[in-house]
Amino acid sequence: MPLALLALAIGAFGIGTTEFVPMGLLPEIAGDYGVSIPSAGLLVTGYALGVVAGAPVMTALGTKLGRKTMLMLLMGLFVLGNLISAVAPSFELMLVGRIVTALAHGAFFGIGSVVAAELVAPEKKAGAIAAMFTGLTVANIVGVPLGTFVGQAVGWRVTFAVVAALGVAGLLGIAKLVPPLPRPEGTHLRHELAAFRNKQVVLAMAMTVLGFGGVFAAITYIAPMMTKVAGYSDGAVTWLLVLFGVGMFLGNLIGGRYADRKLMPMLFTALGGLAVVLALFTVTAHNKGLAAVTVLLIGALGFATVPPLQKRVLDQAHGAPTLASAVNIGAFNLGNALSAWLGGVVISAGFGYTAPNWVGAVLAGSALLLAIWSAALERGTQRVTEPDNGKGKVLTSAVS
Repeated sequence: MPLALLALAIGAFGIGTTEFVPMGLLPEIAGDYGVSIPSAGLLVTGYALGVVAGAPVMTALGTKLGRKTMLMLLMGLFVLGNLISAVAPSFELMLVGRIVTALAHGAFFGIGSVVAAELVAPEKKAGAIAAMFTGLTVANIVGVPLGTFVGQAVGWRVTFAVVAALGVAGLLGIAKLVPPLPRPEGTHLRHELAAFRNKQVVLAMAMTVLGFGGVFAAITYIAPMMTKVAGYSDGAVTWLLVLFGVGMFLGNLIGGRYADRKLMPMLFTALGGLAVVLALFTVTAHNKGLAAVTVLLIGALGFATVPPLQKRVLDQAHGAPTLASAVNIGAFNLGNALSAWLGGVVISAGFGYTAPNWVGAVLAGSALLLAIWSAALERGTQRVTEPDNGKGKVLTSAVS
Protein backbone atom coordinates (compact mmCIF):
# COMPACT_ATOMS: atom_id res chain seq x y z
CA MET A 1 0.00 0.00 0.00
CA PRO A 2 1.34 3.50 -0.83
CA LEU A 3 2.72 5.60 2.02
CA ALA A 4 0.24 8.32 1.06
CA LEU A 5 -2.47 6.20 2.69
CA LEU A 6 -0.74 6.80 6.03
CA ALA A 7 -1.35 10.54 5.68
CA LEU A 8 -5.02 9.90 4.94
CA ALA A 9 -5.22 7.54 7.93
CA ILE A 10 -3.74 10.21 10.23
CA GLY A 11 -6.42 12.64 9.09
CA ALA A 12 -9.06 9.97 9.63
CA PHE A 13 -7.69 9.31 13.13
CA GLY A 14 -8.08 12.97 14.07
CA ILE A 15 -11.60 13.14 12.63
CA GLY A 16 -12.65 9.94 14.40
CA THR A 17 -11.31 11.23 17.70
CA THR A 18 -13.04 14.60 17.52
CA GLU A 19 -16.33 12.99 16.43
CA PHE A 20 -16.68 10.67 19.43
CA VAL A 21 -14.61 12.18 22.25
CA PRO A 22 -17.29 14.69 23.40
CA MET A 23 -19.46 11.73 24.46
CA GLY A 24 -17.03 11.02 27.28
CA LEU A 25 -16.58 14.68 28.21
CA LEU A 26 -20.18 15.92 28.22
CA PRO A 27 -20.35 16.32 32.03
CA GLU A 28 -17.19 18.44 32.08
CA ILE A 29 -18.27 20.58 29.12
CA ALA A 30 -21.78 21.03 30.50
CA GLY A 31 -20.38 22.01 33.89
CA ASP A 32 -18.01 24.62 32.47
CA TYR A 33 -20.73 26.26 30.39
CA GLY A 34 -23.51 25.87 32.95
CA VAL A 35 -25.81 23.92 30.62
CA SER A 36 -27.61 20.62 31.10
CA ILE A 37 -26.26 17.30 29.86
CA PRO A 38 -29.02 17.02 27.22
CA SER A 39 -28.14 20.52 26.01
CA ALA A 40 -24.47 19.58 25.85
CA GLY A 41 -25.55 16.58 23.77
CA LEU A 42 -26.28 19.05 20.96
CA LEU A 43 -22.52 19.04 20.38
CA VAL A 44 -22.87 15.43 19.20
CA THR A 45 -26.15 15.90 17.32
CA GLY A 46 -24.99 19.15 15.72
CA TYR A 47 -21.80 17.47 14.55
CA ALA A 48 -23.72 14.60 12.91
CA LEU A 49 -26.05 16.99 11.11
CA GLY A 50 -23.06 19.10 10.07
CA VAL A 51 -21.54 16.02 8.43
CA VAL A 52 -24.76 15.25 6.57
CA ALA A 53 -25.06 18.82 5.26
CA GLY A 54 -21.36 19.47 4.78
CA ALA A 55 -20.52 16.37 2.73
CA PRO A 56 -22.32 17.43 -0.48
CA VAL A 57 -21.82 21.18 -0.01
CA MET A 58 -18.05 21.08 0.57
CA THR A 59 -17.54 18.52 -2.18
CA ALA A 60 -19.55 20.60 -4.64
CA LEU A 61 -17.54 23.71 -3.74
CA GLY A 62 -14.34 21.78 -4.37
CA THR A 63 -15.19 20.47 -7.83
CA LYS A 64 -12.97 23.12 -9.43
CA LEU A 65 -9.94 22.13 -7.33
CA GLY A 66 -7.50 19.25 -7.47
CA ARG A 67 -8.23 16.49 -4.96
CA LYS A 68 -4.97 16.90 -3.04
CA THR A 69 -5.58 20.64 -2.72
CA MET A 70 -9.12 20.02 -1.51
CA LEU A 71 -7.93 17.48 1.08
CA MET A 72 -5.44 20.01 2.45
CA LEU A 73 -8.10 22.73 2.64
CA LEU A 74 -10.45 20.35 4.45
CA MET A 75 -7.80 19.49 7.03
CA GLY A 76 -7.21 23.22 7.51
CA LEU A 77 -10.94 23.65 8.17
CA PHE A 78 -10.77 20.73 10.60
CA VAL A 79 -7.93 22.41 12.52
CA LEU A 80 -9.83 25.72 12.64
CA GLY A 81 -12.99 24.08 13.98
CA ASN A 82 -11.14 22.29 16.77
CA LEU A 83 -9.26 25.44 17.75
CA ILE A 84 -12.56 27.31 17.99
CA SER A 85 -13.90 24.51 20.21
CA ALA A 86 -10.78 24.63 22.39
CA VAL A 87 -11.01 28.35 23.16
CA ALA A 88 -14.75 29.03 22.82
CA PRO A 89 -15.88 31.34 25.67
CA SER A 90 -19.56 30.37 25.25
CA PHE A 91 -21.49 27.19 24.54
CA GLU A 92 -22.94 28.73 21.39
CA LEU A 93 -19.47 29.39 19.98
CA MET A 94 -18.41 25.89 20.99
CA LEU A 95 -21.32 24.54 18.94
CA VAL A 96 -20.18 26.68 16.00
CA GLY A 97 -16.72 25.15 16.30
CA ARG A 98 -18.20 21.65 16.21
CA ILE A 99 -20.22 22.43 13.09
CA VAL A 100 -17.18 23.95 11.36
CA THR A 101 -15.24 20.77 12.15
CA ALA A 102 -18.09 18.60 10.88
CA LEU A 103 -18.14 20.40 7.53
CA ALA A 104 -14.75 18.83 6.76
CA HIS A 105 -15.71 15.30 7.83
CA GLY A 106 -17.85 13.94 4.99
CA ALA A 107 -15.93 15.60 2.17
CA PHE A 108 -12.59 14.41 3.58
CA PHE A 109 -13.66 10.77 3.73
CA GLY A 110 -15.50 11.04 0.43
CA ILE A 111 -12.62 12.58 -1.51
CA GLY A 112 -10.11 10.53 0.48
CA SER A 113 -11.86 7.32 -0.59
CA VAL A 114 -11.56 8.33 -4.23
CA VAL A 115 -7.88 9.26 -3.80
CA ALA A 116 -7.10 6.03 -1.92
CA ALA A 117 -8.73 3.96 -4.66
CA GLU A 118 -6.78 5.81 -7.36
CA LEU A 119 -3.44 5.13 -5.66
CA VAL A 120 -3.65 1.35 -6.09
CA ALA A 121 -4.47 -1.28 -8.69
CA PRO A 122 -8.20 -1.92 -9.36
CA GLU A 123 -8.17 -5.22 -7.46
CA LYS A 124 -6.90 -3.48 -4.31
CA LYS A 125 -9.32 -0.54 -4.14
CA ALA A 126 -11.40 -1.75 -1.19
CA GLY A 127 -8.23 -2.58 0.75
CA ALA A 128 -6.92 0.94 0.14
CA ILE A 129 -10.18 2.47 1.33
CA ALA A 130 -10.03 0.23 4.41
CA ALA A 131 -6.46 1.39 5.07
CA MET A 132 -7.65 5.00 5.24
CA PHE A 133 -10.60 4.07 7.47
CA THR A 134 -8.19 2.25 9.79
CA GLY A 135 -7.41 5.67 11.22
CA LEU A 136 -11.07 6.07 12.17
CA THR A 137 -11.24 2.66 13.84
CA VAL A 138 -7.99 3.16 15.73
CA ALA A 139 -9.38 6.47 16.98
CA ASN A 140 -12.06 4.51 18.83
CA ILE A 141 -9.45 2.23 20.41
CA VAL A 142 -6.82 4.83 21.31
CA GLY A 143 -7.85 8.39 20.48
CA VAL A 144 -11.24 8.56 22.19
CA PRO A 145 -10.25 6.85 25.50
CA LEU A 146 -7.00 8.84 25.66
CA GLY A 147 -8.78 12.07 24.78
CA THR A 148 -11.37 11.39 27.47
CA PHE A 149 -8.64 10.69 30.03
CA VAL A 150 -6.74 13.88 29.14
CA GLY A 151 -9.93 15.93 29.19
CA GLN A 152 -10.92 14.65 32.61
CA ALA A 153 -7.40 15.03 34.03
CA VAL A 154 -6.28 18.44 32.73
CA GLY A 155 -9.34 19.93 31.05
CA TRP A 156 -11.44 19.19 27.99
CA ARG A 157 -10.05 22.22 26.15
CA VAL A 158 -6.63 20.55 26.07
CA THR A 159 -8.18 17.55 24.32
CA PHE A 160 -9.51 19.68 21.49
CA ALA A 161 -6.17 21.50 21.20
CA VAL A 162 -4.40 18.15 20.86
CA VAL A 163 -6.90 17.04 18.21
CA ALA A 164 -6.19 20.27 16.32
CA ALA A 165 -2.49 19.35 16.41
CA LEU A 166 -3.39 15.96 14.93
CA GLY A 167 -5.10 17.84 12.12
CA VAL A 168 -1.91 19.79 11.46
CA ALA A 169 0.01 16.51 11.29
CA GLY A 170 -2.54 15.14 8.82
CA LEU A 171 -2.34 18.28 6.69
CA LEU A 172 1.47 18.15 6.54
CA GLY A 173 1.36 14.44 5.75
CA ILE A 174 -1.01 15.01 2.84
CA ALA A 175 1.15 17.86 1.54
CA LYS A 176 4.26 15.67 1.68
CA LEU A 177 3.04 12.19 0.77
CA VAL A 178 -0.05 12.44 -1.43
CA PRO A 179 0.92 12.90 -5.09
CA PRO A 180 -0.62 15.76 -7.09
CA LEU A 181 -4.03 14.63 -8.28
CA PRO A 182 -5.59 17.18 -10.65
CA ARG A 183 -9.31 17.37 -11.16
CA PRO A 184 -10.28 14.92 -13.92
CA GLU A 185 -10.80 16.71 -17.22
CA GLY A 186 -14.38 17.12 -18.31
CA THR A 187 -15.77 16.50 -14.84
CA HIS A 188 -18.18 19.15 -13.59
CA LEU A 189 -20.77 19.41 -10.86
CA ARG A 190 -23.54 18.36 -13.24
CA HIS A 191 -21.60 15.16 -13.99
CA GLU A 192 -21.26 14.46 -10.28
CA LEU A 193 -24.97 15.06 -9.75
CA ALA A 194 -25.82 12.73 -12.63
CA ALA A 195 -24.50 9.79 -10.59
CA PHE A 196 -27.58 10.06 -8.35
CA ARG A 197 -29.78 9.04 -11.26
CA ASN A 198 -28.18 5.60 -11.05
CA LYS A 199 -30.49 3.34 -9.03
CA GLN A 200 -27.53 1.28 -7.80
CA VAL A 201 -25.88 4.36 -6.27
CA VAL A 202 -29.09 5.23 -4.41
CA LEU A 203 -29.52 1.63 -3.24
CA ALA A 204 -25.94 1.54 -1.93
CA MET A 205 -26.55 4.73 0.05
CA ALA A 206 -29.79 3.33 1.45
CA MET A 207 -27.87 0.25 2.56
CA THR A 208 -25.40 2.56 4.28
CA VAL A 209 -28.13 4.42 6.19
CA LEU A 210 -29.89 1.23 7.31
CA GLY A 211 -26.89 -1.02 7.84
CA PHE A 212 -24.76 1.29 9.93
CA GLY A 213 -27.91 2.66 11.53
CA GLY A 214 -28.40 -0.83 12.92
CA VAL A 215 -25.05 -0.54 14.69
CA PHE A 216 -25.76 2.80 16.32
CA ALA A 217 -29.27 1.85 17.40
CA ALA A 218 -27.56 -0.43 19.92
CA ILE A 219 -24.29 1.38 20.61
CA THR A 220 -25.89 4.77 21.32
CA TYR A 221 -27.54 3.23 24.41
CA ILE A 222 -24.71 0.92 25.41
CA ALA A 223 -24.10 2.75 28.72
CA PRO A 224 -27.57 2.21 30.28
CA MET A 225 -27.83 -1.22 28.67
CA MET A 226 -24.53 -2.43 30.15
CA THR A 227 -24.96 -0.84 33.57
CA LYS A 228 -28.67 -1.44 34.19
CA VAL A 229 -29.12 -4.75 32.33
CA ALA A 230 -25.75 -6.52 32.14
CA GLY A 231 -24.65 -5.29 35.58
CA TYR A 232 -21.39 -3.57 34.65
CA SER A 233 -20.07 -0.62 36.65
CA ASP A 234 -20.09 2.86 35.12
CA GLY A 235 -16.31 2.75 34.75
CA ALA A 236 -16.47 -0.42 32.66
CA VAL A 237 -18.37 1.32 29.86
CA THR A 238 -15.16 2.98 28.61
CA TRP A 239 -13.48 -0.38 28.14
CA LEU A 240 -16.54 -1.84 26.49
CA LEU A 241 -16.35 1.01 23.98
CA VAL A 242 -12.68 0.16 23.45
CA LEU A 243 -13.77 -3.41 22.77
CA PHE A 244 -16.28 -2.06 20.26
CA GLY A 245 -13.44 -0.12 18.65
CA VAL A 246 -11.32 -3.28 18.41
CA GLY A 247 -14.23 -4.94 16.63
CA MET A 248 -14.46 -1.99 14.24
CA PHE A 249 -10.73 -2.29 13.49
CA LEU A 250 -10.94 -6.00 12.75
CA GLY A 251 -14.15 -5.68 10.73
CA ASN A 252 -12.65 -2.89 8.64
CA LEU A 253 -9.64 -5.04 7.72
CA ILE A 254 -11.79 -8.07 6.92
CA GLY A 255 -14.29 -6.03 4.91
CA GLY A 256 -11.53 -4.39 2.89
CA ARG A 257 -9.77 -7.69 2.21
CA TYR A 258 -12.77 -9.66 1.03
CA ALA A 259 -14.67 -6.86 -0.72
CA ASP A 260 -11.88 -6.78 -3.29
CA ARG A 261 -12.58 -10.46 -3.98
CA LYS A 262 -16.35 -10.88 -3.62
CA LEU A 263 -18.01 -7.56 -2.84
CA MET A 264 -21.69 -8.51 -2.75
CA PRO A 265 -21.19 -11.82 -0.90
CA MET A 266 -19.15 -9.86 1.66
CA LEU A 267 -22.07 -7.46 2.10
CA PHE A 268 -24.60 -10.29 2.40
CA THR A 269 -22.50 -11.96 5.09
CA ALA A 270 -21.82 -8.82 7.11
CA LEU A 271 -25.37 -7.45 7.01
CA GLY A 272 -26.97 -10.84 7.68
CA GLY A 273 -24.59 -11.53 10.56
CA LEU A 274 -25.17 -8.05 11.96
CA ALA A 275 -28.97 -8.50 11.95
CA VAL A 276 -28.67 -11.84 13.76
CA VAL A 277 -26.18 -10.58 16.37
CA LEU A 278 -28.26 -7.48 17.12
CA ALA A 279 -31.34 -9.64 17.65
CA LEU A 280 -29.36 -11.93 19.96
CA PHE A 281 -28.13 -8.89 21.91
CA THR A 282 -31.57 -8.62 23.49
CA VAL A 283 -30.69 -11.90 25.24
CA THR A 284 -26.90 -11.70 25.65
CA ALA A 285 -27.18 -8.22 27.20
CA HIS A 286 -28.27 -9.96 30.42
CA ASN A 287 -24.89 -11.70 30.83
CA LYS A 288 -21.62 -9.81 31.31
CA GLY A 289 -19.41 -12.15 29.32
CA LEU A 290 -21.83 -12.68 26.44
CA ALA A 291 -22.60 -8.96 26.33
CA ALA A 292 -18.90 -8.12 25.92
CA VAL A 293 -18.50 -10.65 23.09
CA THR A 294 -21.61 -9.27 21.39
CA VAL A 295 -20.32 -5.70 21.56
CA LEU A 296 -17.12 -6.87 19.83
CA LEU A 297 -19.12 -8.67 17.12
CA ILE A 298 -21.37 -5.66 16.49
CA GLY A 299 -18.30 -3.50 15.91
CA ALA A 300 -16.72 -6.10 13.62
CA LEU A 301 -19.80 -6.90 11.53
CA GLY A 302 -20.92 -3.27 11.38
CA PHE A 303 -17.60 -1.93 10.12
CA ALA A 304 -17.09 -4.88 7.77
CA THR A 305 -19.79 -3.21 5.68
CA VAL A 306 -17.92 0.11 5.33
CA PRO A 307 -15.24 -0.71 2.69
CA PRO A 308 -17.62 -2.69 0.45
CA LEU A 309 -20.36 -0.06 0.67
CA GLN A 310 -17.95 2.76 -0.09
CA LYS A 311 -16.41 0.81 -2.97
CA ARG A 312 -19.89 -0.07 -4.25
CA VAL A 313 -20.71 3.63 -4.53
CA LEU A 314 -17.39 4.37 -6.26
CA ASP A 315 -17.92 1.54 -8.74
CA GLN A 316 -21.50 2.47 -9.57
CA ALA A 317 -20.76 6.22 -9.82
CA HIS A 318 -17.83 5.60 -12.17
CA GLY A 319 -16.63 8.65 -14.03
CA ALA A 320 -17.91 11.10 -11.39
CA PRO A 321 -17.55 9.39 -8.01
CA THR A 322 -16.41 12.22 -5.73
CA LEU A 323 -19.74 13.75 -4.74
CA ALA A 324 -21.45 10.35 -4.44
CA SER A 325 -18.61 9.10 -2.23
CA ALA A 326 -18.89 12.13 0.07
CA VAL A 327 -22.68 11.90 0.28
CA ASN A 328 -22.33 8.24 1.25
CA ILE A 329 -20.22 9.33 4.23
CA GLY A 330 -23.06 11.66 5.18
CA ALA A 331 -25.37 8.66 4.87
CA PHE A 332 -23.46 6.90 7.65
CA ASN A 333 -24.13 9.84 9.94
CA LEU A 334 -27.75 10.08 8.82
CA GLY A 335 -28.12 6.43 9.81
CA ASN A 336 -26.54 7.19 13.17
CA ALA A 337 -28.96 10.04 13.87
CA LEU A 338 -32.03 8.11 12.66
CA SER A 339 -31.25 4.97 14.64
CA ALA A 340 -30.39 6.89 17.81
CA TRP A 341 -33.77 8.63 17.60
CA LEU A 342 -35.65 5.38 16.98
CA GLY A 343 -33.82 3.71 19.85
CA GLY A 344 -34.88 6.52 22.15
CA VAL A 345 -38.47 6.19 20.97
CA VAL A 346 -38.73 2.51 21.92
CA ILE A 347 -37.08 3.11 25.29
CA SER A 348 -39.44 6.00 26.03
CA ALA A 349 -42.36 3.76 25.03
CA GLY A 350 -41.47 1.45 27.92
CA PHE A 351 -39.95 -1.47 26.00
CA GLY A 352 -36.74 -1.44 28.06
CA TYR A 353 -33.06 -0.68 27.46
CA THR A 354 -32.55 -3.70 25.19
CA ALA A 355 -35.34 -2.66 22.80
CA PRO A 356 -32.98 -0.60 20.56
CA ASN A 357 -31.32 -3.89 19.65
CA TRP A 358 -34.53 -4.99 17.93
CA VAL A 359 -34.58 -1.67 16.08
CA GLY A 360 -31.01 -2.30 14.97
CA ALA A 361 -31.81 -5.84 13.85
CA VAL A 362 -34.72 -4.63 11.72
CA LEU A 363 -32.59 -1.88 10.16
CA ALA A 364 -29.73 -4.26 9.36
CA GLY A 365 -32.16 -6.84 7.99
CA SER A 366 -33.71 -4.18 5.77
CA ALA A 367 -30.25 -3.29 4.47
CA LEU A 368 -29.68 -6.97 3.64
CA LEU A 369 -32.91 -7.07 1.62
CA LEU A 370 -31.79 -4.00 -0.32
CA ALA A 371 -28.43 -5.66 -1.00
CA ILE A 372 -30.19 -8.75 -2.36
CA TRP A 373 -32.42 -6.55 -4.54
CA SER A 374 -29.41 -4.60 -5.79
CA ALA A 375 -27.61 -7.80 -6.77
CA ALA A 376 -30.71 -9.09 -8.54
CA LEU A 377 -31.01 -5.87 -10.54
CA GLU A 378 -27.35 -6.10 -11.48
CA ARG A 379 -27.73 -9.68 -12.67
CA GLY A 380 -30.62 -8.55 -14.84
CA THR A 381 -28.55 -5.84 -16.53
CA GLN A 382 -25.69 -8.27 -17.17
CA ARG A 383 -27.81 -10.59 -19.34
CA VAL A 384 -26.86 -9.96 -22.96
CA THR A 385 -27.88 -11.61 -26.21
CA GLU A 386 -25.30 -12.10 -28.94
CA PRO A 387 -25.90 -13.57 -32.41
CA ASP A 388 -23.96 -16.73 -33.13
CA ASN A 389 -23.82 -17.31 -36.89
CA GLY A 390 -27.47 -16.32 -37.15
CA LYS A 391 -28.54 -18.74 -34.48
CA GLY A 392 -28.74 -16.44 -31.46
CA LYS A 393 -26.85 -17.22 -28.28
CA VAL A 394 -27.78 -16.00 -24.81
CA LEU A 395 -24.90 -15.31 -22.47
CA THR A 396 -25.48 -14.71 -18.78
CA SER A 397 -22.71 -13.41 -16.55
CA ALA A 398 -23.05 -13.85 -12.82
CA VAL A 399 -22.40 -11.24 -10.19
CA SER A 400 -19.23 -11.91 -8.30
